[in-house]
Amino acid sequence: MKLTKKLLLGLLLALSFVLLVACGSSNKEDAQKEEVKDNPKKSGELVVYSSRKEKFVQPLLDKFEQETGIKVKALHADDTVINRIKEEGKRPQADILISNDIGAMEHLRIEGLLQGFDPKGIDSIDEKYRAEDNSWFGLSARTRILMYNEDLITEEEMPKTMWELTDPKWKGQFAITRGGNAGLVAQVSALRNEWGDEKTSEWLKKIKENAGAIMKDHGEIRLAVGSGEYKFGLVNNYYYHQQLNEPTNNHVGAVYTDQADDEMGVFVNAAGVAFIKGAPNEKNAKEFLEWILLEENQKEFSFASKEVPLNPNVQTTEEAKRISDYKTMEMPLSQLGKVWTDTKTLIEKAGLDLEVK
Repeated sequence: MKLTKKLLLGLLLALSFVLLVACGSSNKEDAQKEEVKDNPKKSGELVVYSSRKEKFVQPLLDKFEQETGIKVKALHADDTVINRIKEEGKRPQADILISNDIGAMEHLRIEGLLQGFDPKGIDSIDEKYRAEDNSWFGLSARTRILMYNEDLITEEEMPKTMWELTDPKWKGQFAITRGGNAGLVAQVSALRNEWGDEKTSEWLKKIKENAGAIMKDHGEIRLAVGSGEYKFGLVNNYYYHQQLNEPTNNHVGAVYTDQADDEMGVFVNAAGVAFIKGAPNEKNAKEFLEWILLEENQKEFSFASKEVPLNPNVQTTEEAKRISDYKTMEMPLSQLGKVWTDTKTLIEKAGLDLEVK
């Protein structure tokens, strides 16, 4: 009888232990399910529209997807994505815009198509390179320079200001992009702020007349200058960095214009990201904006194209000057959006076609 009672007591204790373990396991599984449910690393998607070249953007998006588990759907296009966002209006299909042009992003903000957010790490970007509500912010600088072929012309012989491009002596010796190129549109917007419309229009007419070629994009210009087809070209500085890394035709230099004390400084645009209003995957969009502000990802954003990080704490590609090394125009980039549409009209009226015909 005593043995039976002891056996029964043992069985009851064992059963209690099994029940406790089962309950604990069940509670743990429930907690894990809740964690999976709330953890963006386990589910969801992000839709990104990009006007940057796919080869510079897709590896970054792949890194985000791998590290977070959030599936990224990307539309790689050109400046036409701005019109697409405007057409979608109150029924946006994308969460994030990656753009080469601050003016375009500020234009969207003014149109009420972006939403503000204060992501962790936003203070690493100077205020003049982000929106007043942080609905967009720059990540890498795109400084407008004159890249020249060192076998055809010396630095001393080169023009030292943007206005010097209007001198007839340079006729046929340099290349520029089409009028609708985002880099040129942004620079012309800045020149309007500095010079006024009349002088800017005169500059456009004269450089069109002087240019030896009007090309589709800066990539064509850097190759033409590198090969000696033209003495110099008006490009963003990272195209100069790219040409330096070519196995041949890399005898090129760069002039940062308007550097004297009484001159305006060189124009700096920026590439960056924007948060689309009504984003269908808002939580994941916020996750991305904070992720991209991590220093390692700011570096990734800039280094692929050899641009210059706006965050002074992020390593600069070895070919590049830091922004602090040269004089820049003082205008905050947020002012570009106010004249973004009008600038294209001014360019066309000056006779410089927006597209290559």
